[in-house]
Amino acid sequence: MVEKRETDGKRIAGLLSSEVTGHENEPYGRLAVTNADPGVEATADGAHAYDVELDGERLAEVFVQPDRARVELRGGLTAARETAAEGGLRARPVGGEPPRLVVFVESGAEVKRALDVLGAAATS
Repeated sequence: MVEKRETDGKRIAGLLSSEVTGHENEPYGRLAVTNADPGVEATADGAHAYDVELDGERLAEVFVQPDRARVELRGGLTAARETAAEGGLRARPVGGEPPRLVVFVESGAEVKRALDVLGAAATS
């Protein structure tokens, strides 16, 4: 039997939020979901769903698009980029101030790998 592949951006962001809040072991115990918009609706450009904070400082923002979630990291970019590549997640750096790394989470199956990216960013 083949299970349906979860590709709804809002659902993917919700799964990632649950993973972030569901772990107490380091470094995940230092992460928190904040500024959540439970009524967020996906848009083509990406609607802000929530922030991920590390020890009270914003580490990433999560946006929902119709077919994926987008994580924009603001810290630990080198470790996050390496972990994303190892996990087969599509990621690209964004210039500007501050520089960011955008990681695309395109299915429910990629959520745990996205959590690994957040963990790597948190420990670097």
